[in-house]
Amino acid sequence: VQLQASGGGLVQAGGSLKLSCVASGFTLNYRSLGWFRRAPGKQREGVSCISGSGSSAYYRDSVKGRFTISRDNANNTVYLQMDSLKPEDTAVYYCAADRTKYGKTLCRGPEFDYWGQGTLVTVSS
Repeated sequence: VQLQASGGGLVQAGGSLKLSCVASGFTLNYRSLGWFRRAPGKQREGVSCISGSGSSAYYRDSVKGRFTISRDNANNTVYLQMDSLKPEDTAVYYCAADRTKYGKTLCRGPEFDYWGQGTLVTVSS
């Protein structure tokens, strides 16, 4: 099982990036998925998560209205569209997946079993 995250980079404040996370050896269908980040010197935090059914999504307050999580089951991929980026969004972003189907998520981390390697997002002011 492998999750491969990509799409990070350097962008100016106000810009956009779209992160992708492709799964191999494992189907993402019906499983909760999430994006987390760890900024330098800070703890990992949940950014956005989506339930296995896709019917509910969580966003941390600081990204609401700017980030959008989506899933493409046909391509076994989860995305994070990030708009209006701010310097405080600078972090390594990780994707994660729950191996249990139809599980619930509070976007806290322990409920996820598989993690990608991370992709660095740097937002300059």
